[in-house]
Amino acid sequence: MRVADLLRSKGSEVATVPPRVSVSGLLEDLARHNIGAMVVADETGGVIGIVSERDVVRQLHDRGAELLTAPVEEIMTTQVVTCGPNEGVDSLAAIMTERRIRHMPVLEDGRLIGIVSIGDVVKSRIQQLESDRDQLESYIARG
Repeated sequence: MRVADLLRSKGSEVATVPPRVSVSGLLEDLARHNIGAMVVADETGGVIGIVSERDVVRQLHDRGAELLTAPVEEIMTTQVVTCGPNEGVDSLAAIMTERRIRHMPVLEDGRLIGIVSIGDVVKSRIQQLESDRDQLESYIARG
């Protein structure tokens, strides 16, 4: 299975946030969309970072409540690991596991076309295993 197949089933909508939005605004958007991370995009829609709930929690301990008024660009990850739509889901799973990445933006020709979470990868792997099992059971039943 390819990343493009995942996006076809889950959709390609990506919630983005501009770099100057406050952390409080980010938290509001995360709650509204019921997601754990957002892509930070510039005015042209280019990916310049990614920020997650985990980033907020890590900074909150050091900076306290003043963090809520800080811009997202102060806490975002700028070395964003991305993938393309033709990349295999198994390859993606390995990268996400090795690098401890929970969300990976999907780019095509430098343009943001989706985002894949570790949950999406696990779900697709479970579906593939169930399909394989069903095929084996069918093969055995036919004798």
